[in-house]
Amino acid sequence: MQKIELELLKRILILDGAMGTLIQTYALQEQDFRGSLLKDHTVDVKGNNELLNLTRPEIIRDIHRQYLAAGADILCTNTFNGNRISQADYHTQHLVYEINYQGARLARQALESSAATRPCFVAGAMGPTSKLASLSPDVNNPAARAVSFDELVVTFTEQAQALLDGGVDIFLLETITDTLNAKAALFALMQLFDKIGKQFPIMVSGTITDASGRILSGQTLEAFLISISHAPLLSVGLNCALGAKELRPYIQELAKLSPFPVSTHPNAGLPNEFGEYDQSPEQIAILLEEFAQEGWVNLVGGCCGTTPAHIRAIAKAMKKYPPRSRFQLPSLSSAVNKRVNETNYSVSHKELQVNYNQVSKPTYTLKDMMDLISQVEDEPTYNQIKNHFDQQKKLYHPEQILLISAHLFGRFQYLQAEGKLAKMY
Repeated sequence: MQKIELELLKRILILDGAMGTLIQTYALQEQDFRGSLLKDHTVDVKGNNELLNLTRPEIIRDIHRQYLAAGADILCTNTFNGNRISQADYHTQHLVYEINYQGARLARQALESSAATRPCFVAGAMGPTSKLASLSPDVNNPAARAVSFDELVVTFTEQAQALLDGGVDIFLLETITDTLNAKAALFALMQLFDKIGKQFPIMVSGTITDASGRILSGQTLEAFLISISHAPLLSVGLNCALGAKELRPYIQELAKLSPFPVSTHPNAGLPNEFGEYDQSPEQIAILLEEFAQEGWVNLVGGCCGTTPAHIRAIAKAMKKYPPRSRFQLPSLSSAVNKRVNETNYSVSHKELQVNYNQVSKPTYTLKDMMDLISQVEDEPTYNQIKNHFDQQKKLYHPEQILLISAHLFGRFQYLQAEGKLAKMY
């Protein structure tokens, strides 16, 4: 069992607060972002906060230390936009590895120099990038896409490798506005874990953008949860866009639905007319304390507008309550959740015939089953795979069953639309 999983069983863990909010207090200028590294760069880089990992590392390290002193158990690296796609806005793609590597090192250094006696962790922060895979950037062409799934996988793999090399303990996919982007990041991480032969905990945090209760790409909270439940997640949560008061009904819903630990790090209320956040540390702590009283949360922190003072107040409030207990950790899951590497992807459908009484785990991992379903082009093969799944269904995790069932239904609709079914349904 991972060390952080043991801590989740004992207490509500505290995430740190906003990085950008504290960076703004330093009133940095263009030269601070450039340093000697980019003194001849032809594009303005002020506002590219991730560059500060390289040009003003002492500031980032100090911010991490402030959050540790305030009671944060998890430090999030200053790498939210540290991916090739986002850095392209500043023509700094060539610095992606160093930005992430040093971002992880700075958080690790702050943790190692801390006087904190409690177990603390470094989370590699990965934002959704500045491009969405599910939505068109062109109102006149709904089919247009600014980025492909494969491009996102390459982008996230590059970032994740650098964060791993820098020494992160956890990965945090946060402020998810497009589920397809999140799925690309999860795919990249699981491929990377297979490559290195070691698993790392993954936290996923989505963003409800308005009162519709949906993320930007249109999914409801339940649909978002199901779409990412194939991965061995440490937690699922919500952050950004809204304050704790506005997030309350969605955290309540997530606590009822999620088989994973639940996290939330809301903004310090909603921004005022000047784009600033007015909610005090005491106010956000009172609101989040209600979440803990209801037994909804396992990890709590702050997003935009929050400071070490907010985190200190939140940490103090959370100490009074036990963590949400209705969840299953990846290391405690049954054998059906374990990913295997020896599957033969070219297996023929005839080989689906097995003695079901002799297996303790499904013949195919979730990914393999999804791949098989995606390749079906005729009704007999569809029926054969569906029958196989029906007989082995009990060997899968409930959330995997939902995902495979949805994929089967989607393939059935495809076959029907293409006229490949022998009869009308």
